[in-house]
Amino acid sequence: MRLPLRGLAVLAVVAALLLPASPAAAHGQLAMSDPVADSTVSQPRDDLTLYFTETPASYAWFTVTTPSGRRVEGAWRTGQPKRLDKPVQEYNLVDGKFEPRVFNTGYPAVIDVSHWPEQGVYTAAYQSVASDGEPVKGTLKFTYSGPVTQPPPGWTAPTSGPPAALSGATAAPTSTPGLLPDVGTAPAAPRAAPQTPFVLTDWLIPAAIIAGVAFMIVAAARRAPVASPKKKRRRVPVRG
Repeated sequence: MRLPLRGLAVLAVVAALLLPASPAAAHGQLAMSDPVADSTVSQPRDDLTLYFTETPASYAWFTVTTPSGRRVEGAWRTGQPKRLDKPVQEYNLVDGKFEPRVFNTGYPAVIDVSHWPEQGVYTAAYQSVASDGEPVKGTLKFTYSGPVTQPPPGWTAPTSGPPAALSGATAAPTSTPGLLPDVGTAPAAPRAAPQTPFVLTDWLIPAAIIAGVAFMIVAAARRAPVASPKKKRRRVPVRG
């Protein structure tokens, strides 16, 4: 028996409301920067600093690009961890469930800038691998309105791309060199072992509700009255 279109729509809405989306399991994400994203830099500076919730991998890759597409970044280095202006929450997968963890400390990557050849919107791009093996990548834009400066003697714009270790990043756990304990984050308490062999999981209750709604829709469709065909009237001949 085919389910009415209205019943299918109701079932879809119920499913969307009852089944929560899994949180993103982002690790080592960008938490703070100097300069701040979308801000304006009015004076030349020697470097940019990006703060992550984990120390970037030793083979992390950074670029700083001018409005016209020229690269002006130099080498990058780690720096002194700093307390974040705003705590960042990430999710860790523990025993099949996502559990939140709050980070209060930023681990910096300091990127040298050779010169400022033009005014306009600059883009800082980053690419690394988190401690759980997940890729970490993104961009940061800001506007430079200060005086134009010349490159240092013997300067050659970089042209290299990301290292091979970044192109093959997978979800396999890897170690992050220089990872420091987070400041202000309490260690997770040990999880107690379940006392019963059966645990009512988070998805079982919404699934049962959806099944009940589907059953009611099907039952209502079966009880719908069916119009009976009209009976033909017999004509009685008139005797003379």
